[in-house]
Amino acid sequence: MKSILPEKLINFAQTLPYPLYIVGGAVRDFAAGLHSETADTDVCAPADVADFAARAEKAGFEIKAEYKNTGTVKFFCGEEDFEFTCFRSDEYVRGGHRPVATYLTDDINLDARRRDFKCNAVYYDIAAGKFVDPLGGLEDIDNRRISTVAPAKKVFGEDGLRLMRLARISAQTGFLPDAECLQGALANSALIRDVSAERIFAELMLILNADKKYGISMGQYAGLKILKNTGVLQIILPELCAGEGMVQNKKYHKHDVLEHSLRCAAYADERVRFAALLHDIGKPYCLKTAGNFIGHDEEGARIAEEICARLKAPKKLTEETAELVKLHMYDFRCDARENKIRKFIIENVGILDKLLLIKQADYSACTDDFSVAPSVEKFSKIYTAMKSENVPFALKELAVKGNDLIEAGVPAQEVGNTLLQLLTDCAIKLCKNDREKILTRLKKVYMPTLNPAVYAVYAQKFAEEEAEKRAARAVAVADKKRLRAEKYDDGKRKKSSPKSS
Repeated sequence: MKSILPEKLINFAQTLPYPLYIVGGAVRDFAAGLHSETADTDVCAPADVADFAARAEKAGFEIKAEYKNTGTVKFFCGEEDFEFTCFRSDEYVRGGHRPVATYLTDDINLDARRRDFKCNAVYYDIAAGKFVDPLGGLEDIDNRRISTVAPAKKVFGEDGLRLMRLARISAQTGFLPDAECLQGALANSALIRDVSAERIFAELMLILNADKKYGISMGQYAGLKILKNTGVLQIILPELCAGEGMVQNKKYHKHDVLEHSLRCAAYADERVRFAALLHDIGKPYCLKTAGNFIGHDEEGARIAEEICARLKAPKKLTEETAELVKLHMYDFRCDARENKIRKFIIENVGILDKLLLIKQADYSACTDDFSVAPSVEKFSKIYTAMKSENVPFALKELAVKGNDLIEAGVPAQEVGNTLLQLLTDCAIKLCKNDREKILTRLKKVYMPTLNPAVYAVYAQKFAEEEAEKRAARAVAVADKKRLRAEKYDDGKRKKSSPKSS
């Protein structure tokens, strides 16, 4: 393991009067052959926090923070962050999350027992270059197993956050909890209520993106299933779990509402997995109140906002999630006309890419079909055509601006709506994105209602232009008739003239 440690840290460890260990996820990952660009590195020692901080600073490390109450020092080694903790033993009250008392110790066994899982309680002695395994964690790592450092009911009873950590670590590493571990989590699932909404949301997002940590395929699905099987999901997302056992149209669905939602999140692109998880959140409510799923998209958007508020999700993610849930059913039968799709694309172009990702995941989760969803194929084809036509997708791309409309006589209060209408006209091919063509359409189509007085002037001009065009067409027709007549007469004379001898 020395090969992945900074040389400066190794040299520092060799100068200390006590052993300095790497512990936790970094050791677990190295022993398991897992690699991540965002690995955490924790170090520990049977040492006093002040003594370690002084020695580290003297050795040239930058001390970021020092917490004497918990025996913790945060420090830099090059560009890498490290967190040092003294060997300690913690005392909890049931579900308290944070220890009520901390006792420093020089006993590595006691330090190991304060941790959560054996796979996280393997130590690497930096100076000696060897692993120290007081609880048999290496065997768990070899067997890709998660077991607790003490009886599981005790471990989870001390800290409700460990319920989320169990699902997250399993999802990220592919390690499977043993039976006792799952039973202990299930017995203590109610303790998740003692954990802050922010921590729950942060862990949930890590679970939803678990496959990105070490490349474990479908890790996010495995993590969600652990949350479900331990009873945690029912507490943090009861609206979602209300879909368990809720049968859907078997012509289109293989799974109940809950399982479909879990698979939708699992199959979705990482950018939309939270929205994918909640996309059908309105179905249980609609079935309960109306006896069917009609309107579950609208109700789902409302419920999704409530969930985001409860979990204290970021405002931007909340708004995006609600919008994706609201729109995910649009044209699900693929029977909307092209012009309606074009209008929809213009109105929702900022979220279109993510909406198509949701639609694809939704389609795949219905019957585990990973072919391109018909609606995605349809939308993509139209969207591509619009781009090839140089259709403006935003007002800033429109060939006319607000000042152009005001100069044309559009009342100031109507400029915004009129620009949007002209943008839509370009989208549905009623007008090309050309300044003169747009202004002409404005004057002919919209000015009669926007400004009748100004339109009267335009109408007179249009009438004069039309009269000139009619006159020109009449002259052209007359010229054409005259030329035909002359050609006919020439032909007739040639036929009647005597042949030369």
